[in-house]
Amino acid sequence: MAAATEPQQLSNAVLSFALEGSFPDDVSALPSVSETDLDPTIVALGKAKVDIEAEIHTINEVTKDDISSWVQNSKVLQEDIIRSKTIANDIIRQSEAPDVTGEAIQDAEEKADFLNREVQYSQQMHNVLRRIQHVNQLLIEVEQASRERRVLDSLRLLEKSWAALDEVGVSKTTRVMKLLDLRAFELKSDIHQVFDHVWKTLVQVDTDLGKVAIYNTRQDEKMVLDDAVVGLKAYKEVDERMEQLWHNLDAAVVSPRMDATRSNIPGIKVEGDVLELAGSADNSAEALLSDLEQILTFIAHKLPADLLQPLAGVMMGDIISKLTREWLNPAVPSGLKDLDEFQALVSKMKSFCETLQHSGFTGLEQIQDWAGKAPTIWLEKSRETALNSVRVNLASGIGQSKRVEKIERQMVSIAEGKELSRTGAGAVADTNDWGEDWGEAWDDEKAGDGNEQAPQTHEQMEIDTTNEDDGADAWGWGDNDDANQAAEAKDAAEAQDEDDGADAWGWGDDGDAPEPEGHVVPAPAVAPAPVAPKTKPNKAKEETRELVFKETYSISSMPEPVLELIFSILEDGAALTREGDEYNLLTATAPGLFSLPTFILALFRAISPQYYSSDAGGNMFLYNDAMYLSEKLSDFSLAWKQREDLTPRARSMLRIDNDVRTLKSFANRSYSNEMSLQKTILQDLIGGSQSLAQQDDREASIEAGTTRIRSVAATWDPILRRSVWSQAVGSLADALSSRIISDVLEMSSIGQDEAYSIAQLIALATELDDLFMPSKLAGTAPVPDEMPTTAQYAPSWLRLKYLGEVLQSNLNEVKFLWCDSELSLYFTVDEVIDLIHASFEDNARTRDTIREIKAKEPLAR
Repeated sequence: MAAATEPQQLSNAVLSFALEGSFPDDVSALPSVSETDLDPTIVALGKAKVDIEAEIHTINEVTKDDISSWVQNSKVLQEDIIRSKTIANDIIRQSEAPDVTGEAIQDAEEKADFLNREVQYSQQMHNVLRRIQHVNQLLIEVEQASRERRVLDSLRLLEKSWAALDEVGVSKTTRVMKLLDLRAFELKSDIHQVFDHVWKTLVQVDTDLGKVAIYNTRQDEKMVLDDAVVGLKAYKEVDERMEQLWHNLDAAVVSPRMDATRSNIPGIKVEGDVLELAGSADNSAEALLSDLEQILTFIAHKLPADLLQPLAGVMMGDIISKLTREWLNPAVPSGLKDLDEFQALVSKMKSFCETLQHSGFTGLEQIQDWAGKAPTIWLEKSRETALNSVRVNLASGIGQSKRVEKIERQMVSIAEGKELSRTGAGAVADTNDWGEDWGEAWDDEKAGDGNEQAPQTHEQMEIDTTNEDDGADAWGWGDNDDANQAAEAKDAAEAQDEDDGADAWGWGDDGDAPEPEGHVVPAPAVAPAPVAPKTKPNKAKEETRELVFKETYSISSMPEPVLELIFSILEDGAALTREGDEYNLLTATAPGLFSLPTFILALFRAISPQYYSSDAGGNMFLYNDAMYLSEKLSDFSLAWKQREDLTPRARSMLRIDNDVRTLKSFANRSYSNEMSLQKTILQDLIGGSQSLAQQDDREASIEAGTTRIRSVAATWDPILRRSVWSQAVGSLADALSSRIISDVLEMSSIGQDEAYSIAQLIALATELDDLFMPSKLAGTAPVPDEMPTTAQYAPSWLRLKYLGEVLQSNLNEVKFLWCDSELSLYFTVDEVIDLIHASFEDNARTRDTIREIKAKEPLAR
């Protein structure tokens, strides 16, 4: 046991001396070296050496850069010291030698300059180290202020540290500058986290609860809201934070309050530092303005001025746009109804703008203009609503048709009245007792007292004894032919000269469309009474009575809403011209209202053809509707000028006479377009450009033409007035007969069989006579042996019938038809001779017949 202890004691003593330089207190206790085993001591020393080397290696690795730098610096310093000693020795030696040369002096001066530079370098190094130390101290203070939530102090110190860092005077690429810059950036991020926490503590927005709280300061927070401006500017987050604040405010309070689609709109409550949604609010624009005023005033009072302007820049545009689009514009009435509420809204809007201006808000020009231009906005709303109403009604289609009555009046003499009762004029009336009532009215000796009248129905002819002209000229009827011609010339000139604004809506030239046959405006096809021989006037012939001609026809569902709309607008315009404060806000818009009917009618003319054309008979409905509108507007204009409840200004501002004439011209175009279309279809059905002589199945072509005419006649029958229907269908029949006549006259040779075939075609075409029977036109039971009146509406009809007679006649019969019958009233001598040449052989008998026909004077037409 003792032998083992002694080497260990020796080993411990040697290690303690080697490592710590200490000795045992009792040296005598140590065993003799010569008598002790030294192996444990040698092993312990080897292990201690290895441990020390490892520790030194670790220390070298950790401090390698610094040690290398210090080693290098120490080497440089050692070399400087050696060089300085050498220089000092040289100086001493040179000072002891009195025979120093000039070169030695120069060398000494250079060495002195070098020493000065070294001193300056040392001073600069000292200054840099002192500045680095100052920056490091500032960063320590920044960190301390950040821990204590002194955000502004930390920002100021951080700003000072950045300035001090710029003043160090060392390149930013050096390691020490990089370390300092990295530490400053980390501190900036830490401060931003603290600032963000403090900002969210002062400005709290809960979008789910609809609550906004803005505090100037909070307990345990040393930063106030006014100081937040410094932080936002330091981090250049003013615009970003204000934009985010607006989005939060909008989601929490503004949008829920401005949502016009909600059934229950929440109200606004402000208590101290808290703004929140509470209760319910009135669904009116005026109530919204009051709540918005609370919201914006709260924000203006709570936020610093430096933050209010950036917030207003992103907030007011959205608020004003939504306010105008969803609340103010819908609140504008389209008429004078609810005008009191509109005037109150305008007044509230002006007060709202003044309050916001006093609170420091800008960007209010849009709603200020809205308030200032309220009358113009109201007028534009009225115009937009009116035009949209017309568009909607047209888009819904023709709708349910309605029967209406047209009344025409004419002053006629007894002779003219009796002649009219004997002609087919009565056949087009919506009555079955035209001739009887007319004749009785004139034959009754007591009719002059004016007390006896026919039954008052919408289908009658009324006769009133009077010598007054009560506006018959308005229908283009006169008491004599000269007056008729003058009136027709005047109407034609007005129709040609008027500018109906069609070009503004894309209409073509009126001259491109054919006018209705026989009239500028299709009128009842009343046959004019033959002019009686001029004899000495007597009392019976001079006596005149008023002829009241009534017809019914159909209009679509469109004219009535248009008329109601126009009449309502004009009544509103008249109300605005009255004196008083009731409509003081909108008085200046009266001229605009009076011009609105022109826009309505222009829109009707522009888009109605598109919607009417989709229905069978649509163009004729459009013709009726346009004529109905013109008549009712004309009657309204006459009544307007005689009203005593209107101001002189209101009476003078109504100018719809041009619109009336334009509507009549538009009706003409609709009628003409329909007739042109139907005639084109008819011509295509009977062969188009191919003559009847060239067609293989001529009978099928004619039958297709007559079937088409009957189909169109059936379509028009419930739509048109009987007189217009007769004229329109007669025009188609005339087109058919003219085509047949033209094709036959162009034939150079007509054989007997072909003549018979053509005569059969003519007979097939003239079966259309059953459409023009007086009983059918009058809507009564058929009368035996009654004569069709087709020739009154188809000028070439009798010409067609005579052509059929000629084709079936021999030479003697043709000569008889010319010389003793009425063939010369419908054909010229050249046409008859051409027919003879085409139908008969050229022989002596034929030449004699032609000579006799040429010698016979034709009847006067």
